[in-house]
Amino acid sequence: MPTPVRSTAAFAPAHVTGLFSPRLTSRDPRGRGSVGAGIVLDLGVTARARAVPATRPSVKLSSDVGGPLPISTEVARRLLGERPQLLTVELRHDLPVGQGFGMSAAGALATALAVGKILGVPLPRSITVAHLADLFGRGGLGGVAAILAGGWEVRERPGIPPWGRVHHRRFRRPIVLAVEGAPLASPALLRDAAFRDRVESAARAGLRNLRRDESIDRFLAESERFGDRLHLAGPRLQRWLRSMRSGDVRVSQAMFGRSLFAVARTPSSHRQLLRHLADRGIPYRVVGASATGAGLTPRVSRPSARPRTRVGSRVSRAT
Repeated sequence: MPTPVRSTAAFAPAHVTGLFSPRLTSRDPRGRGSVGAGIVLDLGVTARARAVPATRPSVKLSSDVGGPLPISTEVARRLLGERPQLLTVELRHDLPVGQGFGMSAAGALATALAVGKILGVPLPRSITVAHLADLFGRGGLGGVAAILAGGWEVRERPGIPPWGRVHHRRFRRPIVLAVEGAPLASPALLRDAAFRDRVESAARAGLRNLRRDESIDRFLAESERFGDRLHLAGPRLQRWLRSMRSGDVRVSQAMFGRSLFAVARTPSSHRQLLRHLADRGIPYRVVGASATGAGLTPRVSRPSARPRTRVGSRVSRAT
């Protein structure tokens, strides 16, 4: 009799944070994270999970990036629990890890959705495990909640639903990404209480302005100001940011990375931006915003393909 094998795949999108402020005081960690705003991207992480009977619980996680991925591994182990199965998870990343593209949250959520499906774990439990692993692993503050749906998002209340509240709206403009140098050590930064206070101070005015005018242009303008107030960009990245900005192009550092995301207001200013990058030899990538957020996918050969089953709600038509 053949050994039963179950397998499935899930995709979770990457995400760039424009501005945020930590919110970690809730007694229930499901209500911890951050408030702020960002864009959910149409690239991210695909997880393919397989489970076969075994004599004891065992997890093997592999990926296309070097080094361990402790947050995604923790998700798989917690969902497997004491089940006597061999669980293998393969992760494929569309963007660099550790450069402010939310890849730890995407890996955690993609792993949770794929593993949860084949093990019969209820969806809210899978999302919770991904959120807690990313939160306590210091991968980010609220990344899982942000990517449950697509478009650009405003985190009004920290945590995952129903503790958290996130508004999603359509985002149709192309997004330009560029990476300047080595990753920033986000876990070390997020452990530093003084740094978190600095982030909160830098975000205070921007979050207040965004509450008054929750528009794309306001979000992009406040993202620029937030990054400039934090002063995390090195000299070279700062030169890139300044050289690319204009009245029709907003450019912000992606949090936390030696990287940036740029959005032009019009097609002509977008073309001018690309010419500027090409003339200066700056490598870049143009991506779109995700329309759907995270979900199961029947195709593992195209990680950016739209998932068949969505986790979050449909984004609104506002732009």
